[in-house]
Amino acid sequence: MNTSLTPDVISNGRKWGTLVIACLAVLLLALDLTVLFLAIPKLTEDLAPSSTQLLWISDIYGFALAGFLIIMGNIGDRIGRKRLLLIGVVAFGVSSALTAFAWSPETLIAARGLLGVAGATIMPSTLSIIRNVFTDPKQRTTAVGIWGAMAAGGFSLGPVVGGVLLNNFWWGSVFLINLPVMVVVFVAALIVLPESRNPRPGRLDLFSALLSFVGVVSVTYAIKEGARQGLGHTEVIVTGAGGLVLLVVFVVRQLQLTHPLLDVRLFRLPAFSASVGTVVVLMFASTTLMFGIAQYLQFVVGWSPLKSGLAGMPGGAAGMVGGVLASLLVQWWGRARVVAVGLILVGAGFAVFADAMSTTVNYPYLLVGMVVQGLGLGFALAITSDTMLATVPRERAGAGSAISETAQELGGAFGIAILGSVLTTIYQNKLVLPAGVPAEAAGPIRESLGGAVSTAGQLGDVGPAVASAAKQAFVGGFQTTSLVGAGLITVMALVALIALRKVPKEIPDLEPAPA
Repeated sequence: MNTSLTPDVISNGRKWGTLVIACLAVLLLALDLTVLFLAIPKLTEDLAPSSTQLLWISDIYGFALAGFLIIMGNIGDRIGRKRLLLIGVVAFGVSSALTAFAWSPETLIAARGLLGVAGATIMPSTLSIIRNVFTDPKQRTTAVGIWGAMAAGGFSLGPVVGGVLLNNFWWGSVFLINLPVMVVVFVAALIVLPESRNPRPGRLDLFSALLSFVGVVSVTYAIKEGARQGLGHTEVIVTGAGGLVLLVVFVVRQLQLTHPLLDVRLFRLPAFSASVGTVVVLMFASTTLMFGIAQYLQFVVGWSPLKSGLAGMPGGAAGMVGGVLASLLVQWWGRARVVAVGLILVGAGFAVFADAMSTTVNYPYLLVGMVVQGLGLGFALAITSDTMLATVPRERAGAGSAISETAQELGGAFGIAILGSVLTTIYQNKLVLPAGVPAEAAGPIRESLGGAVSTAGQLGDVGPAVASAAKQAFVGGFQTTSLVGAGLITVMALVALIALRKVPKEIPDLEPAPA
């Protein structure tokens, strides 16, 4: 007998209280994704990790998160999304404490891995709970838009919060801020959230779970290592090919199962496939270019991490506004037009970046690009996320939410690997070193802009010329990469306009609420 509280009998006050809790949880998760990058210099001084350990410290969270999303989404459908969220919140708090007080690189890597697993329980739980609580299509679209807006806010707040804490405390403080927030989320969720689950989940196929985890992690690892070592490196080719083979086996197996871990037949629906594709392309381009802007502001312009974070906040705020406005605009324009307009705005923002970028900052012009890009990102992500959720039966909301989150993770990883490699290649090709640079210094200078600026400070009289050449090369590479991103986004806008044109403005629930 299903003892879940039926979403249709939940009061409006409790529905919106549920949204507040989900938004608070996702805000903290998004913030946590960005604070580590600022903490790396200080934790490197304290723990002295090797270069390999430092890479694992940076990447293990993303590997665990991407690998467990689909599995945890399915577990939530079976044991209850509220229960999984509560478990995840406790695990996230404990893992945050372990991360903050890690006493060696090995313990930090392990703690960050646990943090990723905990995050994988929370992310699909929040979105699937929203899917089950908000049964009215208008309210659901609005709720998903607000949820997406909070995620955008978390990404933009991360550098600011991290900068403030690191200016006053040790590196572990950026993780300890999770604890009080998680206590609030746990207590509020225990009281407010309704429970929901799939009343007919079927058997959880453990072999599919294994294929999914190893396949996704292998592909993600290959993408990240391809960005560092080159896509032609043997380790990258073997790991990537192996991961793709496992994912193909996973897909074939899902088509044969009565209760698949992931219903791949959903990809036959143009609206679902276009929504997933839009998310992948958006994150593919946006992750790389926003990371590039952070490098530009710190290494080319010379601003501190805190000032750079504050400079990027208007873009995050615009993303929040876009997420909220999207639910209103879809009633007038329809889903296809809102997504297409959002993508065009993102592309226009990238074009502004290309034009505004120079070795002398023009922040007001750059700000225009950030705001336009952020607004478009909010439009597109809110409606595509809602479309994916609405296409999936409510009883499979956890698995559907996991697809949305996995698309974002893989899109960002692909972007860093491919567009990041384009940026690095152009930087290296455009870089012309002045005479007098020692041979042993040329490697770090050519490897990255950060390495060039750091090395230039140790080269005496020739240092300023090296820094200037590196900055000019990076600006040239970023301009070209921004235009490539704008082109990809524009093509995706045309695809979305066609694929989403038959989707109704309001998508009703495909399945009745579980009794």
